[in-house]
Amino acid sequence: MNATNKHSINALNGLVETTLDSAEGYRVASEDTTNPRFKTLFAERAQSRRQIVTALQAEVRHLGGHPQDDGTVLGAAHRVFLNLKNLVDDSDQAIVNEVESGEDHVKEKYEAVLADGALQRTAREAAHKAYASIKADHDRMRDLKRALKAA
Repeated sequence: MNATNKHSINALNGLVETTLDSAEGYRVASEDTTNPRFKTLFAERAQSRRQIVTALQAEVRHLGGHPQDDGTVLGAAHRVFLNLKNLVDDSDQAIVNEVESGEDHVKEKYEAVLADGALQRTAREAAHKAYASIKADHDRMRDLKRALKAA
């Protein structure tokens, strides 16, 4: 395996971990909210993130690597924080605030990978395709947070 592929595999595996964390965060948020609309929204986002993971893992395999299949310790810590925060304030606003904060983190991770000039072409394409969904979800959660705050 050449150095460019190895670098790209590592970058994509980082996105896999981050996206798995995000999927799990959405799953937890779906369970924690009492609002049926948010339950559905968050569950759909969790499923979408799992599909992104599958696509990124396929590209890692295509490049000759072994895809990650687990999230990060940081992601687990964020989910614990989300659960602890909800024990104090279990409002939909609190849940949406945490989801939106997580989305900021995910979006930044993708943007950092996309800015990497050493990324192999097919890896960049896979990351860019995934980023379109990540960015749309980020913007949706940002807008939802603002709407709840204004209400």
